[in-house]
Amino acid sequence: MAERVGMVSLGCAKNRVDAEMMLYKLKEAGYQIAADPALSDVVIVNTCGFIEDAKQESIDEILELASMKKEGRIKTIIVTGCLAERYQKEVMKELYEVDAVVGIGGNADIAEIVKNTLEGKKQEIFPEKTMLPLSGSRIRSTPYYYAYLKVAEGCDNHCTYCAIPMIRGRFRSRREEEILYEAKELAAKGVKELIVVAQDTTRYGEDLYGEPRLAELLTKLCRIDEIKYIRVLYCYPERITDELIEVFANEDKLLKYIDIPMQHCNGRILKLMNRRGDRESLTALVKKLRERIKGVVLRTTVMTGFPSETKEEFEELAAFVREMKFERLGCFAYSAEEDTPAAKMKDQIDEATKKHRQEIIMEQQQLVMADYAKNMIGRSINVLCEGLDRYGDCFFGRSSADAPEVDGKVFFVAEGEKPKIGEIVRVDITDTLDCDLMGFCR
Repeated sequence: MAERVGMVSLGCAKNRVDAEMMLYKLKEAGYQIAADPALSDVVIVNTCGFIEDAKQESIDEILELASMKKEGRIKTIIVTGCLAERYQKEVMKELYEVDAVVGIGGNADIAEIVKNTLEGKKQEIFPEKTMLPLSGSRIRSTPYYYAYLKVAEGCDNHCTYCAIPMIRGRFRSRREEEILYEAKELAAKGVKELIVVAQDTTRYGEDLYGEPRLAELLTKLCRIDEIKYIRVLYCYPERITDELIEVFANEDKLLKYIDIPMQHCNGRILKLMNRRGDRESLTALVKKLRERIKGVVLRTTVMTGFPSETKEEFEELAAFVREMKFERLGCFAYSAEEDTPAAKMKDQIDEATKKHRQEIIMEQQQLVMADYAKNMIGRSINVLCEGLDRYGDCFFGRSSADAPEVDGKVFFVAEGEKPKIGEIVRVDITDTLDCDLMGFCR
């Protein structure tokens, strides 16, 4: 009987795509893929190492598996992903139960690595980052009706707080024909919603074609008949061109949902972050997007407690968030990452102040999102049905305003024929539950 391999993938959607490609390699090599890591012989932890909380989640997962290994429930543990790439020598030294530590460039060799660990060989493998496969078959871990489509790897932005360029290497776009081929394959397998991701999606194509090609790529993706929705994540504000705005405005399949990580609005802080813009330019961008894209939903992320952020600069950020009324927003307290320029800056802010500022932003945002939800009452919207809530005796799904795992839900009762999972239904919104929507479909 073939050995069973389980995968725990942490962190972002881009990491998940890497995990799915490794799963395909393992299945191709004859291993059984176990849905439950606890019922596996080998467990691969595809880690995140972006900020302190993510690193701790990865370590906690490894420690839990280590206790299962001691009990004899699993045989070997392999650590891959960003934490492995970043802390190459530390992982096995600190976590001696780990049998292999594999940098991202070793993902293509995962089947051989699993074989070696089962033979009792300890391994630390760190090929060049550019060896990470950008394209390839995968076993998707998402429901059949949506899939992530990674269009590039790495990052060239070098924000001073971010370790991603050190971990993932330079920005590398996939060729357009590869992306379109994969999108058509996904569509043929029943995918209705494609979610386009990269570290900086708006930079797509610059390295291959000498100019950004996201607008052109999205237009071509919209021509794939079976695809109903296309969602785009991680658009940098300074790279949102008039051409791209026109594509968002005019392509029906392209959801009017734009994820724009702004991080801050104060010009001095943004400059220290090695980001562009200021409150005036960002306000102008939001105004332009809302004027030119009917019904646009804007998601952003901001950061509190960046080194030397004054009380007045934080208050400017809080006022900006209140004024812009972003439909979706996440806020992170600054995390000092080793070997990044920001970690070496003077005037580091204490954890309590950073967290307190984060809480203020999120309390404000809850009010904005609650108002947005209340304003949806009386409207009729499309909802992608994702399941049945047995406790509430109703169905639930996502609207165009909701990306998987990061945004809200729509709960609804079916008054007529019961919808199928993955079906797009029309829901009349009648109420709210916190910031989620409630309604019924006929």
